[in-house]
Amino acid sequence: MKKALLLGLFLLQFTGYSQSTDVKLSSEKSNDKLLLTIFLKHDQSMNLHEIEKIRTDQGFYENFPPEGTSVVNWFVVMGLGQMVVLELPASKLAAVNLAIERTAWKAFKSEIYPTYNLFPIIKDKLKNNAKVTY
Repeated sequence: MKKALLLGLFLLQFTGYSQSTDVKLSSEKSNDKLLLTIFLKHDQSMNLHEIEKIRTDQGFYENFPPEGTSVVNWFVVMGLGQMVVLELPASKLAAVNLAIERTAWKAFKSEIYPTYNLFPIIKDKLKNNAKVTY
């Protein structure tokens, strides 16, 4: 009984959140480019000077972001750390992961989320579809 319930919940996960098939997928529009949101969470046992020294010593600024990727946004999230949004071809995902592992891990704890831009799909449905650009 438990296995049947788990299987049903698993299948519901894929059917319940599907998008309409009449909309082109964003990867079709942008030649397999994706957005990658990276949270570089501050280790609060260190001060900013210590974090910066580790980052510099490990070659963070020379190796991140990797060749073939571009920074869309880079924010400070107060109380958390930094949030970086990269645009990259799917083939560069491993290179970004390695750059984070090799140059940021002692200074930060990281969380990485592949994302996509839903705004072009949903903007016509919104009452106020103004988009802020910086």
